[in-house]
Amino acid sequence: MKAFEWSNPTNITEAVKLLQTAAQGADPDEAPRPMAGGQDLLTTNKHYITRPTRIVNLKGIRGLDRIEGNAKRGLKIGALATLTQIEENEEVRRSFPGLAEAALSVATPQIRNLGTIGGNLCQRPRCWYYRLEDVICLKKGGSQCYAATGENKYNAILGGGPSFIVHPSDLAPILLALNASVAVTGPSGNRQIALEKFFTLPSEGNLRRENVLQNGEVITEIQVPSSRMAARSTYLKFKERSSLDFALSAVAAAVEVGTDGVVKQARIVLGGVAPVPWRAPEAEAFLTGKKLDANILAEAAKLALRGAQPLEKNAYKVPLTQTLVRRALAKVGNVATA
Repeated sequence: MKAFEWSNPTNITEAVKLLQTAAQGADPDEAPRPMAGGQDLLTTNKHYITRPTRIVNLKGIRGLDRIEGNAKRGLKIGALATLTQIEENEEVRRSFPGLAEAALSVATPQIRNLGTIGGNLCQRPRCWYYRLEDVICLKKGGSQCYAATGENKYNAILGGGPSFIVHPSDLAPILLALNASVAVTGPSGNRQIALEKFFTLPSEGNLRRENVLQNGEVITEIQVPSSRMAARSTYLKFKERSSLDFALSAVAAAVEVGTDGVVKQARIVLGGVAPVPWRAPEAEAFLTGKKLDANILAEAAKLALRGAQPLEKNAYKVPLTQTLVRRALAKVGNVATA
């Protein structure tokens, strides 16, 4: 790990000043970094993936760990709220069950006690080529994505290219399904970003980044609006190990169903299969105006994976994800399945 300066700001304005990079055009991996729970940042530092000259510890800033709101007013969650706080919050469990399930699905109790919602959204890719210190892949400024033709069991089947990373966050898919946004503070002031616009595909811009945050910007709050879908939300995750593992595939689903059993609106977001949380608008549109049954669920699952382009060793993700889509929709729609 490269030596760095350690800073402990007491307010967000001070934190932003400490995060600004003096040298323009410097290596982005050497820029000052904010630290929340530190679960991901410290490992990228140890592997020299990031080499920040300064780490700005956010944990001393009061109020960034609050959880406020309810089903009628929506939620306001401070960026430093831990995953344990979220999974144990009674209002979240009652009115936003999918969010509680997603928080509970992360790793182990010890990690959830430290990991924060802001940090979970900003995790770096887990691709082993990216994580290997001596491999200079496309994401680290190299000339090629080694996963494209190499060991790609865990890589993207949707939205991949030129890099085939998958986004590792468990909270991002359900927050996107619930139409959440993030409040950000930076050198240019405050701004609010819809989560649907927060993440970026490798083909869309800077390959070294996974989101639209600029140097010096900090997420301060996650805002989840009130919604008739929120109470009918869920997050299903498939992983190789029963604990301490990232998703091979995951599905966040939320629906609003009328008294006549007809779907009024639906949101489906896939995790573990694309470089960003992957929304399935074609499947959502198909569900709208229909009563859910086994045949409808099966067709929606096919539409959610339409356009998938598996690599040599990850075609299994297509049927796996289709199964998760069916199960998630059956759960939120109260549909009996065999």
